Amino acid sequence: MASPSGFRIHAPALPYFDAVRRAGSIREAARRLNIASSAVNRQVLKLEEELGAKLFDRLPSGLRLTAAGEVLAGHVATVLRDAERARGELDGLRGLRTGHVELATLEGLCHRIVPEALAALAERHPRVTVSTAIQGSAAIPDAVLAGDAHLGLAFEVRRRPGLRQLASVTLELGAVMPPGHPLAGRATIRLGDCAGSPLILPRGNFANRGQIDELLLGTGGVRHEAGSVELMKAMVLRGLGIAFMTRVGLETELEAGRLVHIPLRQGREAVRSTLGLYARTGTALPAAAGAFAGQLGEAMARLHGPPPP
Repeated sequence: MASPSGFRIHAPALPYFDAVRRAGSIREAARRLNIASSAVNRQVLKLEEELGAKLFDRLPSGLRLTAAGEVLAGHVATVLRDAERARGELDGLRGLRTGHVELATLEGLCHRIVPEALAALAERHPRVTVSTAIQGSAAIPDAVLAGDAHLGLAFEVRRRPGLRQLASVTLELGAVMPPGHPLAGRATIRLGDCAGSPLILPRGNFANRGQIDELLLGTGGVRHEAGSVELMKAMVLRGLGIAFMTRVGLETELEAGRLVHIPLRQGREAVRSTLGLYARTGTALPAAAGAFAGQLGEAMARLHGPPPP
């Protein structure tokens, strides 16, 4: 890449620079790219030499962008996004054959929704690959806006400039407990009904935590916190308390009869949470990401169906 002034950038090095920026180390970037660390390091050094500027500070904890690196990173992200969009449009012209998609999502969505969508995508487009990053709810829209993910799938994402919603589904929050719990036979439940049991709450980085805290205002009792869906389920299965979740992520345990999910009520109203699929505004999705978004949307729509008996 050159300009009339003679300023040159070694274009093949840009994806390597971006990979190191994302990973925070040469070794991790090389692992993700499936190439030798020395090859990644050579590309970064070549880029620094051609620009006449140091792009990374080498620290004991890893690599950190310098001021020059920060300037370059913004431009590189734009260049790579434009190149990917052009590839996507070309794929669309000749029929989707290959492509790669980056998805940022929550742990609990990887039990059924994401695998179902992946299977459907693989059946239709077997040469399209997907990388899935498990993140907290607050980090998922940030990853989409930063261009680190084509798609973000999360609960209770607030509207933000630059973010568009591709699909959504509204689900009921419920009290989750073992079938032998004294409250397990109820058709619906209020938080006050759970006052005599210990509660298992998601840590503050979970999307539904704020919603649950509002419902719990003025109530007391024992409250545990868990940092993952798997830990919450394990604690409930061991009889350590009641958790409050949607049915998503609990499918296997509910179908096996190991847990029950009782819809929450606040007064006469159901307590609901919205799951959304998000992408950046102002840019067309690459063909592969668009195809995967379609499969995720279909998997989300199936959540409207009746719960397992």
